[in-house]
Amino acid sequence: MELRDIEYFAVVAEHGHLGRAAEALGLSTPALSKSLRRLEKALQAKLVARTPKGVALTAEGNALLSHVRPLRLSLQDVAREIADLGQGRSGHLRLGSFPGPAGYLLPTACGAFLADAPKVTVTVTVANNSALVWALRNGELDLILINMVPPPDANIVAEQLFDEELVVYSSVNHRLARRKRVEIADLAQERWAFSALDAMPTKWVYHVFENNGLAPPRAALVSHLMPIRLQAIAASDLLGFSSRRSLRQVVPPLRLKEIPVKGLMWTRRVGLGYRRNAYLSPAARRFIEILKSTAKEIASGK
Repeated sequence: MELRDIEYFAVVAEHGHLGRAAEALGLSTPALSKSLRRLEKALQAKLVARTPKGVALTAEGNALLSHVRPLRLSLQDVAREIADLGQGRSGHLRLGSFPGPAGYLLPTACGAFLADAPKVTVTVTVANNSALVWALRNGELDLILINMVPPPDANIVAEQLFDEELVVYSSVNHRLARRKRVEIADLAQERWAFSALDAMPTKWVYHVFENNGLAPPRAALVSHLMPIRLQAIAASDLLGFSSRRSLRQVVPPLRLKEIPVKGLMWTRRVGLGYRRNAYLSPAARRFIEILKSTAKEIASGK
């Protein structure tokens, strides 16, 4: 087998049509057909079958495709490793984080890292847990900060950094902000600002409401951007649900107040994730060191 033929096969599988695959690769259709026949001969198996709309993978073709994806990732890892050996501590690092730590952990860690490795460039993606795990698994991200409950799949190494408590909060002028004791039933008619409706903290709030026989919370504002949620909550009667650490890191300070609601506190386990057995560049390994040191200082309250 030739790596080129395997790569061409993957493009055929992606398009489901020889003509469109050939166009994407900049080849003639006969040349692509020849490559496909060469691969089938090497494997002694039929990989595609003709259909009225193009081609479809056979059982043998699907089996090969399941191995092609990790093979392509491995080849990318090899190329990056060779480049890093030649460039030293230069290169590019692709980070991902869910909204909470993106506001208070990543800025400090990235600042320290970029001061230590001035030739490295960094991009940061903020998304929910499932999107981050998917992007990491597909080689689009190098490292991710995730909520470790539930744990990611077996192909991802997850290292715990610290635990944090999520609490209800509001504007200091909210009618509930003056009360020393608040029950879940007191929140039944309130409006909320959430990061995402499919985020774990939001699901937890919905779960608690359901268990207490209440109608689902009314989501008046949904945004991954925490500054938007915080400003809106400070200027309205909306309620929020976020980590204490996130609230303490707000600059400039907003007139917000934690509301102690019995039965509505949730502990989140913040962790670092990367692909199991994948190549970690020198830059990624150095960032992990700095991230763990920063997380330790945050957890200790320094």
